[in-house]
Amino acid sequence: MFGKRSQSQDNAPPGGALTIAPAPMAQPRGLAPAPAPAVPVRGPQVAMPETPRSEEYYVTKSMIFGALIEAIDLAQLAKLDPENAREEIRDIVNEIISIKNLVMSIAEQEELLDDICNDVLGFGPLEPLLARDDIADIMVNGPHKTYIEVAGKIQLTNIRFRDSAQLMNICQRIVSQVGRRVDEASPICDARLPDGSRVNVIAPPLSIDGASLTIRKFKKDKLTLDQLMRFGAISAEGGEILKIIGRVRCNVVISGGTGSGKTTLLNCLTNYIDHDERIITCEDAAELQLQQPHTVRLETRPPNLEGSGAITMRDLVRNCLRMRPERIIVGEVRGPEAFDLLQAMNTGHDGSMGTLHANSPREAISRLESMITMGGFTLPPKTIREMIVSSIDVIIQAARLRDGSRRITHITEVLGMEGDVIITQDLFVYDILGEDAQGKLKGRHRSTGIGRPRFWERARYYNEEERLAAALDASEIKERAAAR
Repeated sequence: MFGKRSQSQDNAPPGGALTIAPAPMAQPRGLAPAPAPAVPVRGPQVAMPETPRSEEYYVTKSMIFGALIEAIDLAQLAKLDPENAREEIRDIVNEIISIKNLVMSIAEQEELLDDICNDVLGFGPLEPLLARDDIADIMVNGPHKTYIEVAGKIQLTNIRFRDSAQLMNICQRIVSQVGRRVDEASPICDARLPDGSRVNVIAPPLSIDGASLTIRKFKKDKLTLDQLMRFGAISAEGGEILKIIGRVRCNVVISGGTGSGKTTLLNCLTNYIDHDERIITCEDAAELQLQQPHTVRLETRPPNLEGSGAITMRDLVRNCLRMRPERIIVGEVRGPEAFDLLQAMNTGHDGSMGTLHANSPREAISRLESMITMGGFTLPPKTIREMIVSSIDVIIQAARLRDGSRRITHITEVLGMEGDVIITQDLFVYDILGEDAQGKLKGRHRSTGIGRPRFWERARYYNEEERLAAALDASEIKERAAAR
């Protein structure tokens, strides 16, 4: 199976020699100088090198890698599953090491083999980071600086790429899996990994110091509201209210800043949707992880090389209305699709949800107004506000605090209008009380004492009023105890 490459492979351009994925991968080139030692980052799942690898390591790897490409039939390798492909590569690498009389320990040989397999079958130096479940974000700033976010804090790692060409090839390999491209003609690209992790690439000439790659990783074990309660993101009583909100088909907007946990919270709320409901999701890069069996996932599409063929978020939301949805979920509302989502919420699609960037519930309402206005709709401000009031039941505010922790800071109802002003009321708020000796913020979730929220009748319709009353009573008892 594995011998000298075929004639067609010999005539292929050098850039196509390494890859079995759709995107090309460059052959090893001149080695860049080793970067200065970085802060080591240790993870419980996958170990990373404590110090940057030596120049000799990269020379040895480049030599073995070149010999491997000469000896392997990539067309046949592409037909194998990852485990068998890895074993074939292992056999050839061991043979190359033996032929060239290289002196290596078993540990060094395994490390080298992992590196080469990652380059051929995976995403190169990113593989150890992608395997770690404790990492929330991976931020690659050019070939020699890679940062990660762990427990809300950003840290510099010792991971580096061989050169800018290798980084660009890996970026191209990632985005090509979802039918997109990144190059000088299209230097900005949003994509996703097979596990749903969100990817953004911005390439030269826009990114001056080499391609910038940002990956928002999703945990393999999906978070639930019960876990968020244990982590302190919301109180037990507030969590119970959120479960009821998801169950009784309230129209919900989740508001928050970048990295505040909006998508995670949206995933948690969807766990309380009945399994017999038809759900349609609209996203720029599909990352929602719904468990319901009757789910249709839609994704936007960028324009082609001629600048045509783009499918926008608004196109998807408008098409949803022709697909007999019971709930419409928009991954992120950021433009004129806000108008269509509000229309959907107000025309029989109760229980629809979406997220947007805003720093408070009041600001979320203002942003919705602005997005509708920017879409070219010539509606009076009062008409837009009346549409918001009649469409949205609850705004949930998520925040990432300065110590890296994430909290649900507001559960806010949209009540109605007084004159031209939208009236809201908070059911739960989060108060920051100070910080401890380690710099961690201390705070508590507080019920505002609202006896009956606006969605009380909706809860009664779904036989949830007793559960809602119990949660509100428990929070009131807790507040009286705290006051004493």
